[in-house]
Amino acid sequence: MTYELPQLPYEYHGLEPYFDTTTMTIHHTKHHQNYVNNANIALQYTKFSNYSIDNLITSLHEVPSDKYMILRNNCGGHANHSFFWKILKIGTTMDTVLKKNIENNFDSIENFKKIFEKIAVNHFGSGWVWLVKKNDILSIVTTMNQDNPLMGIQIAGVSGKPILGLDLWEHAYYLKYQNQRINYIKSFWHVVNWDMVLENFIS
Repeated sequence: MTYELPQLPYEYHGLEPYFDTTTMTIHHTKHHQNYVNNANIALQYTKFSNYSIDNLITSLHEVPSDKYMILRNNCGGHANHSFFWKILKIGTTMDTVLKKNIENNFDSIENFKKIFEKIAVNHFGSGWVWLVKKNDILSIVTTMNQDNPLMGIQIAGVSGKPILGLDLWEHAYYLKYQNQRINYIKSFWHVVNWDMVLENFIS
């Protein structure tokens, strides 16, 4: 299996004015492409070359030490971004099933967003903030660099199935929002594809 850069389900300008065209273009064609290229090179002539990306990031404990960090970083980057692009779309609304479950775990949608924003803005350095499902409980966690909750507690420090995720690397927002990460986080709510989040939740 050779990993490929997935096509976006919208144009690069499709998330304006919240996520700008230039950032989306560079983020997809340069940053994500680089993770794909590096992963493919590192996977050559290994038994892991036939693993799907999600299977690979859940099997990092099997990877030889000389391949471990490059695959953790680059396969994580490919998995995270492939997930991220799918949960972005303007104009969707939260389904009642998802709304009820978020309210059950966070008291209200407003409180959920407030907690999500606080955790995201206080995450130090590069990484991701996630809404994860584990044992039918929703929680908000962060991971460093390109780690993913599917990697498990021993590697990522957290575990669970990602339902929603936001890229906190500066390359995701710096051209438009500079050092104002909070403004980027708040803009995220305008481009969440709640239909896909629901699909992630119920699947």
